[in-house]
Amino acid sequence: MNALSALLESREMRILTGAFWPMLKQGLIYTIPLTLISFAIGMVIAVVSALLIINRVPLLSRIMRLYVWVFRGTPLLVQLFIVYWGICNPMKISNLVACVIALSLNVGAYASETIRAAILSIDRGQWEAGYSLGMTYSQAFRRIIVPQAAKVSVPPLFNTFISLVKDTSLASNIMIAEMFRKAQEFAASSLKYLLIYSEVALIYLLFCTLLNGVQKLCEKRLRLGR
Repeated sequence: MNALSALLESREMRILTGAFWPMLKQGLIYTIPLTLISFAIGMVIAVVSALLIINRVPLLSRIMRLYVWVFRGTPLLVQLFIVYWGICNPMKISNLVACVIALSLNVGAYASETIRAAILSIDRGQWEAGYSLGMTYSQAFRRIIVPQAAKVSVPPLFNTFISLVKDTSLASNIMIAEMFRKAQEFAASSLKYLLIYSEVALIYLLFCTLLNGVQKLCEKRLRLGR
């Protein structure tokens, strides 16, 4: 008991308890909203990109293939710096907007391949069945293809979402006060780098564990819906 009391009253414990809530608060204020907004925009980009590529729309499909190739083949940190320092900063656009743009484009590139593969995995006979019932292309796509493709694409897209939660930590490199940036500030002021970074790692782990639980629940419901 004496050892436990000494640990709880130690300087290290005071640092940990003092840093926990501010880091968690920044996670709720910046990390989670950044993830949700970037993922939502990225999904719109991904769907449009996948459909343009699948339907081989002249010129646009080539542009989308180039976009996917570039963003899947370069590091996210480099993309973030190019968007912020090369585009947004000279135009006086905030670093928060720059971060959303970079994260959205990165997610869109990866998710577009997932969505494209999911749509192409649906047997061509499903399209023909829809046409035989008098459906248009958009009706067959919306009523027949999308529900089946969603069951295939949801698990990998959820993995992309969870990865995005961790990728938001890169926003600290352009001075966004998200969770990891706050951890850097506490580590620099206390000089307890290992302690603080271990704590923020546990907070990220907590977020991702909760999301993994939601993912398993969604996958279970999708299996039951088959």
